[in-house]
Amino acid sequence: MMKHWKLWSGSLALVFLLASCASTAHIEKDEHTDFSKYKTFAWIDKEGEGKKEKNHPNDLVERKIKEAVGKELERSSGWKETKSKPDVLLSYDVLVERMTAQRSDPVYSRPFTRTFYNPYTRRFVNVYYPSQFVGYDNYDVPSREGTVTISMIDARSEKTVWQGWTTDEVNSKNLSSKEIQNSVRAIFRKFDVAKN
Repeated sequence: MMKHWKLWSGSLALVFLLASCASTAHIEKDEHTDFSKYKTFAWIDKEGEGKKEKNHPNDLVERKIKEAVGKELERSSGWKETKSKPDVLLSYDVLVERMTAQRSDPVYSRPFTRTFYNPYTRRFVNVYYPSQFVGYDNYDVPSREGTVTISMIDARSEKTVWQGWTTDEVNSKNLSSKEIQNSVRAIFRKFDVAKN
């Protein structure tokens, strides 16, 4: 019995650890929409105006987001991408902005050794004093925060029926493939719950 309890509690701890590492996603949805009637999707074309601007979205990031979203929709809902008469139109937005993150490091005293003379034994004795926790060193560091937003629009009514977004700390001004996949996966975990 004790073995099963340890195994169960260890598994539970691992689940909580993995959940704490994942990005937190948020969703908004139209309560009157029946997602079971949707079977196909298409992306809204962003190649119109502004494509030649200096700040246009990175082509590679765009492909990675579309691939990740397409895989999640096919896996979780069985939806297929189509070019003609889709049920749902998809769009995405990526925002990376500078911010200041607060960090906190523990501070410990230095360990030291003192030497004492014992007059009864007529010997010197070394006493070791280990380091002690004395508090935290709080400081600010510049960082970047990336927000990925995915929107679903009903192709017939042209109304937004679902929107999911997640924000997480990123390493550069462009999202890496791993950051994109983690963000999209976190968003679509909430889509599985919301569509039912």
